[in-house]
Amino acid sequence: MAAAAALARLEQKQPRARGPTSQDSIRNQVRKELRAEATVSGNPEAPGNNTVQEPKEEGSAHLAVPGVYFTCPLTGAILRKDQRDARIREAILMHFSTDPVAASIMKIHTFNKDRDRVKLGVDTIAKYLDNIHLHPEEEKYRKIKVQNKVFQERIHCLEGTHEFFEAIGFQKVLLPIPDQEGPEEFYVLGEAALAQPQSLERHKEQLLSAEPVRATLARQRRVFRPSPLASQFDLPTDFFNLTAEEIKREQRLRSEAVERLSVLRTKAMREREEQREMRKYTYTLLRVRLPDGCLLQGTFYARERVAALYGFVREALQNDWLPFELLASGGQKLSEDENLAFNECGLVPSALLTFSWDAAVLEDIRAAGTQPDTSILKPELLSAIEKL
Repeated sequence: MAAAAALARLEQKQPRARGPTSQDSIRNQVRKELRAEATVSGNPEAPGNNTVQEPKEEGSAHLAVPGVYFTCPLTGAILRKDQRDARIREAILMHFSTDPVAASIMKIHTFNKDRDRVKLGVDTIAKYLDNIHLHPEEEKYRKIKVQNKVFQERIHCLEGTHEFFEAIGFQKVLLPIPDQEGPEEFYVLGEAALAQPQSLERHKEQLLSAEPVRATLARQRRVFRPSPLASQFDLPTDFFNLTAEEIKREQRLRSEAVERLSVLRTKAMREREEQREMRKYTYTLLRVRLPDGCLLQGTFYARERVAALYGFVREALQNDWLPFELLASGGQKLSEDENLAFNECGLVPSALLTFSWDAAVLEDIRAAGTQPDTSILKPELLSAIEKL
């Protein structure tokens, strides 16, 4: 929190004309001081520290998974839910020292949450660069008036746009205006950047095609020995949009009213309730029982497609080219080709599935006079097997 606050103050107090080198040195100095303070105070949340503390949740020793975690795509750090935005912001700011163009593009697309406003601003910047590319001899296209209404409404309001102009070769200067007393600020493209039109075109394409930097959900893959507790899931509150108290109340009311509701509800009412049920869960914890009884466990978004689970299982297999099937409770086959989400299949907030080799593969193996291997996971996964 201290790091995020300090960096935010720096962003707000930037001088109008500044060099990227001095700004980087300020950022780095702040981080050094914050790390030094954190080391003295024993604070594990110092910037750049990739360790993750386990949540101090009641009964956490018996949870099926300690919580929901994410991976920063820029640093590879493992983050808790409440760390995501601040740590990604810090990683982007640190990237300015190595690649200011890429960092400014990431800042534009990530720090500004209104996607429509971002698109309008990015398209306007692209138009400026197109005019320079199409009319390299015309000086008027190389100058952008900072107080211009379009610039103020579409570009100035977005974080990262000023850094982008400076990174691609624009300089902020004061120019006299005819019939006006004082000068005004302009972004003027430098001669060095003007001499490399292909670079401007490349930067424009990077800006147009970029996406927000988002932390990816960590699967937290684990392998367990065969266990009679395979179908029991004690989940942390991270897995629910509802509070723990609301969940208990929902479960109690549901068990009391199942029969009555099944008689009284219309089809439309049932469909509306099913939609509400699906929205309750953001994540789901899935276990797959393998032929030897071992369990493969991973965390998924509730709205991810079944194909994601097939890919997750396939990555863990020794022979990942052999076709297989996944069966839900009751023997329901989940097809990899169906475009169904886990919450649409009822596989939320947790579920136990069964792995089975494709029937045709089993026939071929048995016809050859052999039996399929019961241990099908990669050796490195089996070496880390746990007791559930």
